[in-house]
Amino acid sequence: MKIKQDQDLVFSSRSARNRLERKKKRTRGIVVSVVVVVLVAILSAGYVLFDLQRQFNSKSNTVALGFSDAEEQARPIKDPDDKSMNILLLGVDHADEGTAQSAALEGAVSQRSDSMMLVHIPEDRSQVYVMSMVRDMYVDIPGHGMNKLNAAISLGGVPLLMQTIEGLFDTKLDHLAMIDFEGFRELSTALGGVTVDNEIPFTANDTDYFYPAGDITLQGDRALRFVRERKSFTNGDYQRVANQRKFISAAANQVLSSSTLANPVKLYEIVDKVSPYLTFDQNFDAATLVGLGLQLKNVNTENMEMFTMPTAGTSTSADGQSIELASELAISQIAKALQTDTMAVYLQENPPEAL
Repeated sequence: MKIKQDQDLVFSSRSARNRLERKKKRTRGIVVSVVVVVLVAILSAGYVLFDLQRQFNSKSNTVALGFSDAEEQARPIKDPDDKSMNILLLGVDHADEGTAQSAALEGAVSQRSDSMMLVHIPEDRSQVYVMSMVRDMYVDIPGHGMNKLNAAISLGGVPLLMQTIEGLFDTKLDHLAMIDFEGFRELSTALGGVTVDNEIPFTANDTDYFYPAGDITLQGDRALRFVRERKSFTNGDYQRVANQRKFISAAANQVLSSSTLANPVKLYEIVDKVSPYLTFDQNFDAATLVGLGLQLKNVNTENMEMFTMPTAGTSTSADGQSIELASELAISQIAKALQTDTMAVYLQENPPEAL
């Protein structure tokens, strides 16, 4: 899909700061992706426990995509023989956006997503490809003209974001998954604490929560504040996402340990506590996740392919917004890879930047 560039754009070279911002967003993409892998592992390990799946379905949230007949007909057509899967994965941090703390993603469709990823699972289920999309990428939003990709959510909710991404790559999205970072608190409680190696000692801003250097065990509000704190660090948000990745990696190791996966009571508690922070489309239920998890048994958080979609540099829009220019070449190449299920070939020919 060819995107017309606004003539009023003022192109500028990418600065070190913008490279850092892209790395931060990529790190958050990894964090959210690990959460999904953990969830699939839990449900798959407990697939014989019908009540575990029932609990997940009853506690998690469902978003109705609500496409009109005309909108549904305008979506890309997927070949019935194409068994690959494309999932739009969104991460939401309510605290960052000044919204009230909530145990669910209520109203999330009216928020701007903190991170956006397109997850591609090939037909042979040999790999999981997670592509982070820069939220400031300047694209054509159906019915609204050129704007940042992230603006699609505030302009028309998740359905409009899906339409925008589907139009960008001329590829149909099969499912939607949304995760609220508030779930970190409940996950830490369900696990009885998560132990991380803290490199930088700090006291969280406006609290008496002190985090010494070395191994520390985090639980409840202290865990939540650990993954949210940024004002205590000279590199601010970058250290925050580094701490988020450290926390969720430690939590994943605890969840995926044999002692947890073999403990139905522990699995039930994790699903019970974390599910309210998850939102899925109506067809993406526990049974679907379990089936997918069993098919992906040879893929784990260490060998997933994660990369950020290339852009064409930074610029300023006519109304003064700082934006990322979309790369027509990257869009064309990725669209072909999605449509032909050849993402491995695309990454081999276009190796991503090192994390």
